[in-house]
Amino acid sequence: MCKKGPTTAQGHSIWRIAVIFSLADPRAALRRREQLVKICKRVALAKPFQNFVTLVILFAGVLVGIETYPDARASYGGALHVLDIVVLTIFVIEIAIKMIAEGKRPWRYFFDPWNVFDFTIVAAAFLPFASEYATVLRLLRLLRVLRLVRALPKLQLLVGALLKSIPSMGYVAILMLLLFYVYAVAGVFMWGENDPVHFRDLETAMVSLFRTVTLEDWTDMMYINMYGCDEYGYAGSELCKAPSAAPLGSAIFFISFVLFGTMIVLNLFIGVILGGMSEAQQEADEADRLERLLRQGTGETTLQDELAALSERLDDLQQRVGRAQRLAKGS
Repeated sequence: MCKKGPTTAQGHSIWRIAVIFSLADPRAALRRREQLVKICKRVALAKPFQNFVTLVILFAGVLVGIETYPDARASYGGALHVLDIVVLTIFVIEIAIKMIAEGKRPWRYFFDPWNVFDFTIVAAAFLPFASEYATVLRLLRLLRVLRLVRALPKLQLLVGALLKSIPSMGYVAILMLLLFYVYAVAGVFMWGENDPVHFRDLETAMVSLFRTVTLEDWTDMMYINMYGCDEYGYAGSELCKAPSAAPLGSAIFFISFVLFGTMIVLNLFIGVILGGMSEAQQEADEADRLERLLRQGTGETTLQDELAALSERLDDLQQRVGRAQRLAKGS
């Protein structure tokens, strides 16, 4: 007696079970995930994608600028809102692609401070603000323009140089504060009675010296104390109660402060920033050199690719060690 083949219903059932088992195959799922990671990595590193994101950032800045015009906001408010949602969606997709490109460890996306900066700016748009805080929401959207710092490598290098210069600039600022303090105290003692508008107390003298170091009409203050408040500047004002002229002392005081404050101390700031730029440029050149060497030695892979591969190998080794330990305990 011959056996009957499977019926149509049975064939469909067997096919469904096979599909379920194939979908549940962990190796197939792992291959799909690895393929997705490779695709996202290629997209994230692709120059056209980076240029597209840069254009979207510029477009977001233009949208915020248009909202400063009340007529445009009243006429095209709905369209501007839709375009803002589109821009925000693109930024969210960009972050998702970069996080998926990290493979099994998406949190490595936050290891880069610039990624944290981008994520913070994008996440700020999802904060629940009421209608009375619309200005705050617009200001947060304005921060998206700052993402150009990340998109443009040269601008990123400049910002990195400024950040590297902050510690050294702090010492220069302390030196400048000491210079301001010494000259302010001396100015109050020497010119407080003759020029009470600019040197009546310590805080007023500090502000006047800041005006001097910016070279904003600093000669007026010098002439007031050179010729006396009754001869220059006050023009018969009641504030000029004890006029006194000090031609030589006033000239030495203000000219020396301008030389020290403007020509020397500010040049120190410039020198510190240039030093930071040189250091940042050397680090960028070294990173590029290492990446080129890695590409020459490993084909088309980049440094990030190599690190990701090493991390995956480490995960596999840890899994094998765990299985070996369980087998050892079972035996």
